[in-house]
Amino acid sequence: MELINFIEITPVTAILLILVGFVGGMVSGFIGSGGAFVLTPAMMALGAPGIVAVASNICHKFPKALVGAVKRNKYGQVDVKLGLVLGLFAEGGVLFGKHVMTDIKNTFGAVGTDLYVSAMFIVTLAVVGGFVFKDYRKLKALDDAGQGEEATPITKVARWVQSVNIPGTMIYSKAAQAELSILFLVPIGFATGFLASAIAVGGFIGVPAMIYLLGVPAIMATATELVIAFVMGLGGTIFYGLEGAVDIRLAMLILLGSLFGIQVGAIGTTYVKDYQVKFTMAVIMLTVLFSRFFYIPGYLSHLGLMEPLAPSMTQILKWIGDGVLAVALIVGAYTVLSALFKGMKAHKEKQTVLGRTEVAD
Repeated sequence: MELINFIEITPVTAILLILVGFVGGMVSGFIGSGGAFVLTPAMMALGAPGIVAVASNICHKFPKALVGAVKRNKYGQVDVKLGLVLGLFAEGGVLFGKHVMTDIKNTFGAVGTDLYVSAMFIVTLAVVGGFVFKDYRKLKALDDAGQGEEATPITKVARWVQSVNIPGTMIYSKAAQAELSILFLVPIGFATGFLASAIAVGGFIGVPAMIYLLGVPAIMATATELVIAFVMGLGGTIFYGLEGAVDIRLAMLILLGSLFGIQVGAIGTTYVKDYQVKFTMAVIMLTVLFSRFFYIPGYLSHLGLMEPLAPSMTQILKWIGDGVLAVALIVGAYTVLSALFKGMKAHKEKQTVLGRTEVAD
């Protein structure tokens, strides 16, 4: 069994991790996602094995999730009961996924986990990024037509789920304003936890499932997901920690940067339309997806699953992958900061005009 090696933290590496955390936090605050689809690949690009990047990312997320859940609960946006129940079943998915990850590590070594995490990212981001881009085009078309943004109606599937009554399995959901059978919550929670154990992102399943399968309003789904993320993160940190895969140094440095970045990102959302947020999310996801492709040949070559590559070629491919990932981070940072500064400038100009009007009166 190959031992898990943590990367050396030099002053330069520490600064890069804080910067990555800051950008990831901005993206998280701007698009309403945990930002792990940026942070996990960035940690891997800096040399962390896939299992360590995922485990450390899970560790850094659950304190943020707790703070966010408490804050949004004050506004009545959190369905605590639904979040805890889904979180409980998600723990089963996290535990199962952790066993899959550790089995891969024990069989193929750290490079095997790199390949597994990268493949999961490519598939997940292709599906989710495609849907988000499709949603962006729909929202932009409505805005261009002057119809504004439409509320997401409850789906036929959600109406059917809410109509099913299985004695002994029902719980009342404040968010859905209906009784739901636990039998429907088991697969949703398990799938959410499994994905989180693989790439440290569970909300890609949990949030859409709550909206389209359970009939939960979007604002309450994203808030309730924070409860699930806290439960998953706490359990995942313990499960992976027992395997010696959590690098607390990475987690704390990423957390340090993201705590500041998330505030900037959240402010930026007040100055943009929803379709602009969706566009940013889609572009970053698809760029990160593209970057992972360049690492795959090196992993396959190292594991003997394809013809060996020359070390120089492997290094070139890694440089290209790192460069594409850097582009994703720069695009994310530029989008958020430009939205923030443009909005602040427009707000200042508006205040100036109002001030002149008051003086004239």
